[in-house]
Amino acid sequence: MKLEICSFSGGKIYPGRGRVFVRGDSRTFRFLNSKSESLFHQSKNPRKISWTVVYRSLHRKGISEEVSKKRTRRTVKYNRAIIGLSWDNIQNRKNEKPEVRAASRKTAIEKAKSVKAKSQKPKAKAPVKK
Repeated sequence: MKLEICSFSGGKIYPGRGRVFVRGDSRTFRFLNSKSESLFHQSKNPRKISWTVVYRSLHRKGISEEVSKKRTRRTVKYNRAIIGLSWDNIQNRKNEKPEVRAASRKTAIEKAKSVKAKSQKPKAKAPVKK
């Protein structure tokens, strides 16, 4: 027993039921009853007619099982240490007051300058020939 599907309403057409309409371009349409055939010929949109299968699926009607709410995956942030610094050290530096941070930056800059100055001692100049 082969069941057909109505071209308009999407309902099942059992053997011995329904009608077939063949359009001029040889496309066949099967209708469950005269109601759906009439609405098809009036060029009605089955998505806007509330009793059709298409409408019900679009508007989520008649879903028998209550589907559990879809869980979304949230990105998890991890606090990781940087090589040479533990996470606690990073947090301590972040929580420092701006004055303390500025002072430590200033001392670090002075220290770097003094190291650079020591490494770049003036080289002995070659005697100039006249």
